[in-house]
This record gives sequence, structure tokens and C-alpha cells, in this order.
Amino acid sequence: MKILVGIQGTGNGHLSRCHALAEALVAEPRIEVDYLVSGRAPEKLFDMEIFGDFRWRAGLSFHVRDGRVSLLDTLSRNPWRQFWQDVRDLDVRDYDLVVTDFEPVTAWAARRQGVRCIGMGRQYAFFNHLQHVQINPMNRAMLKQFAPCDTVLGMHWEDSGLHVIPPLIHGAQHAQPSERPEILVYLPFEPLTQIVWLLKHFPEYEFKVYHPDAAQAMQFTGLGDGKCNIEFYTPSRSGFAAHFARASGVISNAGFETSSEALARGKKLLVKPLHGQFEQLANARCLADRGLASMMDELNPAAVGLWLEKGQPIRIDWPDVAPQLTQWLADGARESVASLNHRLWQATDIVRAVA
Repeated sequence: MKILVGIQGTGNGHLSRCHALAEALVAEPRIEVDYLVSGRAPEKLFDMEIFGDFRWRAGLSFHVRDGRVSLLDTLSRNPWRQFWQDVRDLDVRDYDLVVTDFEPVTAWAARRQGVRCIGMGRQYAFFNHLQHVQINPMNRAMLKQFAPCDTVLGMHWEDSGLHVIPPLIHGAQHAQPSERPEILVYLPFEPLTQIVWLLKHFPEYEFKVYHPDAAQAMQFTGLGDGKCNIEFYTPSRSGFAAHFARASGVISNAGFETSSEALARGKKLLVKPLHGQFEQLANARCLADRGLASMMDELNPAAVGLWLEKGQPIRIDWPDVAPQLTQWLADGARESVASLNHRLWQATDIVRAVA
């Protein structure tokens, strides 16, 4: 079985999810796999060793300005002519399957050349009706055109549709929070100055902030008394994982992967959706409505203070999806998605509060 996996590189969630899948794929002798990454400049990618000699294309991405998606920048700054040239030049006819985590070059190349394409990831959950999640028809149509597929394999926190399976994350790893009041903060689309302004109101807490614009261990003083309670770190899989394991809570944008990891590890969660990004808004509303996380529309010290004092951690025990998904692919993805859905959700425990 020869498979090409397309990875949308704009978000670390896509990379993290595909990293977990790659670890399972490398242990499956029946599968030969290649990778293609797009959406982020090569020099800004990190911890990519698991993908071997992966191919890179410019791809397409949403552009963000001042913490919100800019439609003008998205339309004007994407390399549309290069994108369609890359689609035409990518030969996928030697592959048995193309698997795309919302990566458009591989998805469109597979469609043009008649190769079966499996759409895997959060965005594909929105292709069909999903209980408790509202997506307007125009946004749904846009998603379907961005990275089309033949087989829809969406991901969601609950069994809310036959086309969705649980999140694909690294193992269970239910780490115990440290006794210190340490909070992990991942708000990559928010200006650093605004993050400092938000967190300086809470000098009694320690904040470990991961941000693409931060210098390693960049420090800020809390309330001017010489006590440093905020540390900034550049993106790093190992560093992020270490701080994630110790944290008692997570403040993040409403990306699917970070939220899923917080729920899998029993971390209380506060999300702030990225303005203009309907997927993040849908995620945030679903998490809040289902009682899985708290939500703030803006960076709001009052909302953070209430969450720090009253927020309750929730844990969901999902199965380890990557090995079962790998076996499904190795068997030619012949089992229906509905059957795969039933097997995986049957092994999922009920959501419960963490004492």
C-alpha cells in the first residue's frame, strides 16, 4: 500500500496530528508513505524529522492581521498561480491512496487524476451535519472546495455524526498537574503586547507562553515589583509538551488540537476564538455549550480571573486512534467510515470532571 499524506502546515495542530499518525505509519510494514507539506515557509517548520524527506509546496493559507483573519490579505497574498501550477505538476497516479489533512495541493491533484483521496482532520467534520455545531452553508461550501476529498473522515470531541472519529493525539499521557499555579498559554495569533497586558493582572500565577514571535525565555515583569511571572518561548514540540504536562490549565485560541490535548490530559481550558475564523468560533461555542471549556470573545482579564478561580478541569478518555487508523489504511480503507466511527467511539469513556 503506497500512500501520500498531505499536511496543512499553517497550524501546529495539523502538524501535531500528522506527527502522531506518522509514528504509527512507520511501524506498519504494509504501508509505504510519502509526505507533502504546504502553507508555511520551510524555514518556519520545526521538529519535522518524523516526515523524512518530505516535499514542500507553497499551498494556500488564511492570513491573520491583529488577531483576526483578513479576507483582503488572504485573497491578495496567496500565490494562486503557483498553487494551480503545483496541482498540475504533482503526479499522484503511483499512489493507492492520498490522505490529506486539509492540504489543498494533494487534494486537488488527487481529484484531477482520479486517485482516491481521504480527507482526515477537524475541518472535514464540518463537511456534513454535526450535532451541536453550527456552520452556515457558505462556509461549508468553501471548506469543501479548499481541499476536496472522496472519503470524509472528520474529527470531533463527541460522537455527533457517522463521519467523525475521536481526535488523533499522542497516547493518553494523563499527566498530573504540578502543585504550582502554572498556566500554559498558546495564543499565536494575538500580539505579544496584548498577551502581556492580559496576564500581568495575575502575578500569583506562573504563565508559560508559546508564541511564534517570542525570543526564547523572553521575560516580562508582572506588576512592576520585580517579580517575573510570564515567560515566553518560541515553538518547540518537546518544550511545549513538558510545560503542557506540568500545567494546571491552558489558555489558547480555539484550535481543535490544543483543545483536544487539554481534554485528554484533564487540564482546565479557556479558549479565545480567532476573529473572522468561523471554524474557531464554532469550536469555541461547542466547547462552551457542552461544558467542556470556558470561552472569552476578547482578551479579557475579568474572564481570565473568573476562570482561574472557578474553572473546572474535564477529561475525556479517547482511545489511541493512530494505530487503528493506520490499520484501517493498511487494509485499503475498505471498512466504512460509519463502522470505524462505531468501533472508536465505543471505546471512549464518558466525559467526567477531574477531582
